[in-house]
Amino acid sequence: MASIHRVLLGAVLGAALVSGQSLSGLWDATIGRNGLEIPFRFEISGSGSQIRGSFFNGEDRETSSSGKFENGTLLLRFDSYSTRLEATLKDGALDGTYGKEGRRYPFHAVRFTLPTAEANSQAPSIAGLWEVAAQSAKTGEGAWRFIVRQSGAEVSAAILRVDGDTGAIEGRYKDGKFVLSHFDGARPLLLDVTPQGDGTLALLENGRTQLTAVRSERARAQGLPEPADPSRHTSVKDPSEPFHFSAPDLNGKLVSDRDARFRNKVVIVAISGSWCPNCHDEAPFLEELYRKYRRRGLEIVSLSFEQGEQVKDPVQLRAFIREFGIDYTVLVPGEPSELADKIPQAVDLDCFPTTFYLGRDGKVRSVHAGFSGRASGQFHDELRREVSALIERLLAENMVSER
Repeated sequence: MASIHRVLLGAVLGAALVSGQSLSGLWDATIGRNGLEIPFRFEISGSGSQIRGSFFNGEDRETSSSGKFENGTLLLRFDSYSTRLEATLKDGALDGTYGKEGRRYPFHAVRFTLPTAEANSQAPSIAGLWEVAAQSAKTGEGAWRFIVRQSGAEVSAAILRVDGDTGAIEGRYKDGKFVLSHFDGARPLLLDVTPQGDGTLALLENGRTQLTAVRSERARAQGLPEPADPSRHTSVKDPSEPFHFSAPDLNGKLVSDRDARFRNKVVIVAISGSWCPNCHDEAPFLEELYRKYRRRGLEIVSLSFEQGEQVKDPVQLRAFIREFGIDYTVLVPGEPSELADKIPQAVDLDCFPTTFYLGRDGKVRSVHAGFSGRASGQFHDELRREVSALIERLLAENMVSER
């Protein structure tokens, strides 16, 4: 929380030093979705044709690829999501729209102001780990985790599902409830959290869906199922069979698991898509692994299932690769609806991302559904440790002569 305060105060001081039509600094913004106004922090830096805007996911940023501010109009492009923000400055406020063609949402922003201080004693403690009964379309998923960090009246939280987390949902306690929200250029969420007399939390998601959160230590006693284990959610039909893939790269060249570059290598096969927010969360970790272990025999292949015309001309995927500095192999097998046909060896493959870990013999040694981003706290840290340990073990195994 202290780091957030430093960011906020720095932005306020920076904005105070700027005069005229400069937009630099933090803004209190909202995006309209299904009749709701979802609040979030937004930051603008630079000016003219060098202006940039940033959404936040906790302390992580999603920064525009390009932008300009002229004649009172702001235009920012976020190429890795194929979205743009267009807004006009009038009377100190920015008003316009955000999104992509056919799906644009109202955007409004005013200069950031520090929230009115609430007495910490007024905010009940909800910090810790909770579980939520869920009606999920994912196989075997009957509950989610609700992870809460709190400092006085301020809360940062995340809902963790088998396919990944919601991003950091942040807000404050006011009038008997915590009002939390998230928007990082994707996955907008408004969550009202109201403590109940029986020790549970009443959750209202996007003004529609009512959920109940129970302390994890009480969940089994109240009959809640265990949250789905992402390391057991997806499997393969025959673990003794090498895992096969074949798809074109961004230049149209066909690449397959039988290519020489993968022979006798430990291979991570990541099912991904540039449209997928949790894939944005996973990509920096995969790149970190690749830089650390490639000289010891690790290869990474992203099978990026793109939407619509992006399969033929993956402009968004190219921007995704630039944004995260991706050096590992990226292939485009088709659209998300073709997932089962393109990966026929998999069982219960219904999450983006899903990551397969192959030994030097090409066989699947582990599969992990989803990705627990930094907003999921201890689960993110545990995943990083477990994956790193798995890669170390697989690299230490003897080389094999054939696949």
